[in-house]
Amino acid sequence: MRKIQITLIALLVSVTSQVYAQPQFKALLFTKTAGWHHTSINEGVDGLRQLSKRHQFDLVWQEDANYFNPQYLQQFDVIIFLSTTGDILNDEQQAAMEDFIQSGKGFVGIHAASDTEYEWPWFKQLVGRMFKIHPRNQTAKLTVLDAGFPGMERMPAKFWWTDEWYEFGEETSENLNYLLSIDESTYEPEAQWGDNIGKGMGDFHPLAWYQEFDGGRSFYTALGHMAETYSDKMFLEHIYGGIFWAATGKGIE
Repeated sequence: MRKIQITLIALLVSVTSQVYAQPQFKALLFTKTAGWHHTSINEGVDGLRQLSKRHQFDLVWQEDANYFNPQYLQQFDVIIFLSTTGDILNDEQQAAMEDFIQSGKGFVGIHAASDTEYEWPWFKQLVGRMFKIHPRNQTAKLTVLDAGFPGMERMPAKFWWTDEWYEFGEETSENLNYLLSIDESTYEPEAQWGDNIGKGMGDFHPLAWYQEFDGGRSFYTALGHMAETYSDKMFLEHIYGGIFWAATGKGIE
């Protein structure tokens, strides 16, 4: 009788553990590049894997665009583009991603995700602004614009950060809600790549934002150029806040 009781208790503990170990949601991490390849991608993947363990969600990493089909994508709640560049999806794959967002799911773009698919109008709207140019890596002062978004509460109201500061083109969506900006008086924004000249964005230079778009949700942050960034807890929680909201629609105060 005692053996039966012990067995039943062990079974109950095992079942309970399995219930509590269920992932909150499932994310597809995509890192294909057709332009500049960021060497920090590997550290980014490692950092996101740690996030998935810390916050109990499933993370699948792919670089093959052939996985962008309706049958494969339907298992996920959010797609993450980590420093993708260039034209990385064909027409059928683009259609599959559009259907994914339109079904009420989410997108997260990190750093060079805004340097991706310039000829795809829908994607440009999904991201919200496209990369134009950047100067050399520098330290600059950032300002939190909305501490009510998940992950932003961990950041000081103003803080110094070292990164690669993207200058962006005009808004490609009217729905953007801004989370973070940079003070251009605290660094040198000038840059020139041939005919491409950067002079900064002026008094308002956003770095992170979110929006509801085409039935789904989109979050973008320009931070994350440097490999060392992906071991920074504050930055990783900034990323997780975007993933959590994009995947679930929860967390905004």
